[in-house]
This record gives sequence, C-alpha cells and structure tokens, in this order.
Amino acid sequence: MTQVFNFGAGPAMLPIPVMQKVQQEFLDYRGMGASIIEISHRSKDFDEVINQTDALLAELANIPDNYKILYVHGGAQMQFSAVPMNLIGRKAARKAAYVESGNFAKLAQKEAVRYGDVSVVASSEASNYDYIPEFRIESVGEDTSYIHITSNNTIYGTRWQQFPDTGEIPLVADMTSELLSRKIDISQFGIIFAGLQKNLGPAGLACVIIREDLLDYALPETPNLLNYKTYADKHSLANTNNTFAIYMMRLVLEWLKDQGGVDAIETQNEHKASILYNIIDNSEFYVGVAQTAHRSTMNVPFNLANDDLLGDFLEQALANGLYALKGHRNVGGARASIYNAMPVTGCEALAEFMQEFERTNS
Repeated sequence: MTQVFNFGAGPAMLPIPVMQKVQQEFLDYRGMGASIIEISHRSKDFDEVINQTDALLAELANIPDNYKILYVHGGAQMQFSAVPMNLIGRKAARKAAYVESGNFAKLAQKEAVRYGDVSVVASSEASNYDYIPEFRIESVGEDTSYIHITSNNTIYGTRWQQFPDTGEIPLVADMTSELLSRKIDISQFGIIFAGLQKNLGPAGLACVIIREDLLDYALPETPNLLNYKTYADKHSLANTNNTFAIYMMRLVLEWLKDQGGVDAIETQNEHKASILYNIIDNSEFYVGVAQTAHRSTMNVPFNLANDDLLGDFLEQALANGLYALKGHRNVGGARASIYNAMPVTGCEALAEFMQEFERTNS
C-alpha cells in the first residue's frame, strides 16, 4: 500500500501500530473466535476493555478521584446540548457564559440558548478568530451556572495558553482537538469533553470527564441518553454503546503510554509545530492565520500570499504524499493538523515541500 501523511482535521490520522493491532485482532479477539465489534457490551471481555480504558485515561490525564469518565453518544457536538441540559439548572437563574473563540464555540453557544439565559462574555469574531479573547471573571455574575470555553480551535489554529480561574463557577472545556496533547490540571475544570476523532480514536463517540458533584443538576426534560448521571450510574452502558470505539480508544491510550505519556508527547508536539511555524515565520510566501502568542500545536492553518497558487500547492502536496491539507472554508488556504499520531517525519516532509514549492514559484 501507499502510505501518506494525513494532515486531515478529523477524522484524523491514527497511530499505525494501533491500526495494525486492530487489523490483527479484528476477526478473532484474543482467541475468542469472534470480533470485538460483535461481542456483548455486557460481557466480561468487554468489561475488561472499558475498565482498562478508564484506568489508562485516568493515569495519562492524571484525573482526580472525584471525577467520572463517561463515553457518550453523538460526539462532541452532541455535548453542545448535553452540557446546558446537565448544568444550566445548577443555579435558579439558568445562566451560562460562553467565550466565543471560533466556529465550534459559536455553535455551542447557539445550542445552549435553548435552555436558559446564555451570554457571550468575550469574542474574537471581529478579527475572524485569530486570537483567544481576553476573559475577565468580573464580567460574570455569581448566579452563573457555568462558563464554557473551547480550549483549542481547530479551524483557526488558536488555543488557550493558560486557562482562566473561574472560582466557584464550574469551567467547561471542549477539548476535542487537543485532549492528551499537553499537560493540563483537570481540577481546574468542572467538565471536559472531547470527540474521539482527533487524538483518542474513531469518530462518533465523545469522552466526558466530569466532577462528581455536578452530576445532579440535569433539567427535568433531559433525555435519558443525554443525562450524564445515566452514564455515570451505568458505567456508560445503559444501552449498547459504541464498543468498537472504546476498544480503539484503549489501544490509542496504550500507544500513548508507550510513547512516554503526555509529558513526552507534549514535547514532541511542540517540536512538530515549531518545524512548520519556522517555515511560515521566515517566509513572505506563506502567511500564518493565528496571532503568534495564541498559536496551537495541533492545527497550523496558513495562506499563500498569492492565493492563485493554492490549487497547485494542494495538488502537488498530495502527489508528494501530503494528504488533506486544504484549509477550512471559513479561513481558506491550507491547514496542517498535526495531532499526536503525526510523526515528526511528517512535519519535516511538509516543511521540505513548502520550501521547494516557494523556491519554484517565487
């Protein structure tokens, strides 16, 4: 087969050893004579899978004991509804505050307004989300049920370098495009959620990490399978969950541990990003999207100074084994998503191509 470097934003590149392990076990899971994808979610064999996934995530993310790990249907965007349904009733005023730092933060806010009094307390929309807006806790009343941020903005290539101290108000973070890519203090957050399809596994499922004291505030009209307490009480198995995605997540977590854990992968991610940012910063041919102080290590969007060359750039990149570099329609240009599974050699190959393309087209 021809192997490419997959720079797609998601579903994204998975570690090759994980894919090989899945292929090896797919027809016969550990001598059972059946595939993991067809055994019962209530079997002892799958019970072992989900327990090991819990343990690995708790270890790698250093999750405190007073948090629950949930595996929730519908991916990250389903949590745009689940979060307000589960948390906005925490205070009688049903207020929530959102920091709008990109497209997905805006979508989350739009969904939340269905359930209460939702305000945008900071936004960078005026500059097309090229930075993380400054947020002041003084702008939020004590009767606010929670504050929502998107920690890394996939489309615009920005991230929160430091997270705000929200005091007694729970901080909720959509970490879909960066969970386990860098060290974070879980205790700063009331809820963290992430779709699996960037750094954790295949698309279609979300992982939710929630502080236990926040499990009892669901609105009365909350559907059973959007209620986080349902998942917590039933170990995410109140109905047939996406067992294959959880199995693959376990393999990804095992791979990450083998790489040296989050400490090691964070160092590698910073190095990978620096390879590409160095090309952009030392060229007038390429133009970065995000302001320097707000740059992500997971998503590197950039434009060509001469936009007429973009089609040739993408076509030639693909011919050189550099796949899925087209930027999002909200930004245009190109985007390299370099999640945990992207090797350093992939970023080096892209950097070399960018230099050569500039040389031949300047």
